[in-house]
Amino acid sequence: MRQVWVCAGLRWAGGGPVLVWGGGRESPLVRGRRVAFGVVDGGVRTCVGARGNACAVRAAVSARSTGARCEDCARLDRAHSVAADTMADDPRPYHVYLAWFGPGMVKVGITRVERGAVRLLEQGAVTFSWLGQGPLMAARRTEELLRAALRVPDRVPYADKRAVRAALPGPEERVAEIRELHARAGLLDNWPESLRREPFQPVDHTGVFGLDGMPPAQGVVTGLAAGGAISGELCGAAGPDLHLATARGVLVLDTRLLTGWELTGVAEDRGPRGFPVRESPVGSGVQDGLF
Repeated sequence: MRQVWVCAGLRWAGGGPVLVWGGGRESPLVRGRRVAFGVVDGGVRTCVGARGNACAVRAAVSARSTGARCEDCARLDRAHSVAADTMADDPRPYHVYLAWFGPGMVKVGITRVERGAVRLLEQGAVTFSWLGQGPLMAARRTEELLRAALRVPDRVPYADKRAVRAALPGPEERVAEIRELHARAGLLDNWPESLRREPFQPVDHTGVFGLDGMPPAQGVVTGLAAGGAISGELCGAAGPDLHLATARGVLVLDTRLLTGWELTGVAEDRGPRGFPVRESPVGSGVQDGLF
């Protein structure tokens, strides 16, 4: 009888990516490691619930959903998120940051100080710098100030991030945009008094993500399917994405697509098959775990 695993998502811990499984088991991900799994035949992807609670009806969810939640659970999850502005009384301090993902792709955002750079790793930020630190609403007002005054967005599409990872410029060029924006931000008036400004100190994640020498992706897995499988060598990982060297070339797998499925281990020669892939132009014993 094959052992079945349920993925709880990817977590960045100790500067590296780790896949977390139901029950708390973890699989550290390092470059060169083989990643191989299949979806149980006849399986259905089910809602992962919200805020630590299981979905009351175990609703089926789309194979292409990165949230893996039904409408009710998605609504509950968002209602208690910082992004929804429903936590104005949160006493914890927050950082405001500028993050760079590629040429022309800079965003402003906030994250709890206690999380350090984890939020930036989760987003796949290649380079970042803190702007300031303060109470939640002061951080939120600063974020809005920069969006309006400097025309810096608070989101960068994952498709755009993936398209440039294998062809990034050198270290100086990677920090130039956020250095300029950091300086311009410092000249703005109307910063909240309770927000302490921080100097420009860029942090680069190319080594952590394994981007140096990463081959261009030839496709992106857009969803999983019952009976399908994939196998490949890990070239690098950024944000939720794994870049896998497979028999079909390098493919990007968003690990958010794994949640909600029952998965099993597979032989190395069984993938990729059965999963939809969007092509990209070339140049852009007791089993301890699934791999």
